Amino acid sequence: MPLIGYARVSTEDQTPLPQSEALQTAGCVEIHEEHASGGNRARPVLARVLERIGKGDTLVVVRIDRLARSLSHLLEVIERLETKGAFFRSLQDPIDTSSPQGKFTLQVLGAAAEFERALIRERTKAGLASARAKGRVGGNPGLRTKDPAALRKVRLARQDGYMARLNETAQDWVPHVRRLRPDMAWEDILRFINGPLPHSRHWTQSRLLRAVKAYVRDGFLPAEVLGRAGRRETDDRLPAIVAAIKGSDPDITLQAICDRLEAMRERTPRGRTSWQPSSVRMLLERAERLGLMPYESSQNQM
Repeated sequence: MPLIGYARVSTEDQTPLPQSEALQTAGCVEIHEEHASGGNRARPVLARVLERIGKGDTLVVVRIDRLARSLSHLLEVIERLETKGAFFRSLQDPIDTSSPQGKFTLQVLGAAAEFERALIRERTKAGLASARAKGRVGGNPGLRTKDPAALRKVRLARQDGYMARLNETAQDWVPHVRRLRPDMAWEDILRFINGPLPHSRHWTQSRLLRAVKAYVRDGFLPAEVLGRAGRRETDDRLPAIVAAIKGSDPDITLQAICDRLEAMRERTPRGRTSWQPSSVRMLLERAERLGLMPYESSQNQM
C-alpha cells in the first residue's frame, strides 16, 4: 500500500525539510513539497496529488495543520480520498482512515463539526428574535433606500464571497479545464470533473461555465479555455478521452483508466458499461495513430 507524503510550509523562508525527513522515515515512497498558506485551499501541488492518488494509496502528513486549517477542509479532502479508495494518515495525530480507530476519530470530528454548525444556527436565530422584540429592523439601511454606494458595496462583497467559494473547489476543476480546453467539449470536461466526486458535489455545465468565466475575468485562467471546441469525428471521441486521462497521469495503469471511464459512465465502443484493459490498450494505440499522444508512444506507456 504506497504511502504518498505531503509537506507544506507557508513562506519561501521556511523549509519543509524536517517534514520531508519525517515522512521519509515513515516509509513514504514519494514526497510532495509546497510553499503555500494553509488558509488557501487552491494549492496546485495538493491538487495534483489528489488528482493522481490511486486506489489503495495513503496520503500522509506530519500534522493535520499541514494539510488543512479548518475541519471542513480536512473532511472534504478525506471524503475525496475515500471516493478514490485511498486513505489518510497524520503522523502526530490519531487519524488513520485505514484503521477502525482512525475512522472512529474521523466520525467524532464530523459530529463535532455538525454540532458546531447547529450551535451557530441557534445563536443566530436567537439574536434575530431578540432584535425583533426590541423593534430593530434587520438589514442594511443603505439597501433599504437603494443607495448606489451601498448597492455597489454589496455586489463587490457577493463577488468576493463567490470567488472564495470557487477557490475552495478549484482543485476539483481548474486542472482539467486548463489541460483539456478548448480541445475537448464541455460535456466531456464535465465527466472528467464529476467522475471522482461524490454525487452531492457534482457540477452542472452552466455552473462550471460561470466559474470558468469568473476565473478568466480575474486572470486565473487564460481566455483561450472559453474558445470554441473543434469538431471531432465520433470515432475519435473515446481515443481523445483515454489520451486525456493518460496525459494527466502518465504512470496510470490500464485498469485504473478502466475505473476512471466507469466512474465517468462512459460506454465501451460496443456500448457496454464495464471496461476491460484490452479495450483501453486499443484506444491508446488509436490515440497514438491520431497524434493525440505526441510525446510518447503507446507501447512505452503500457
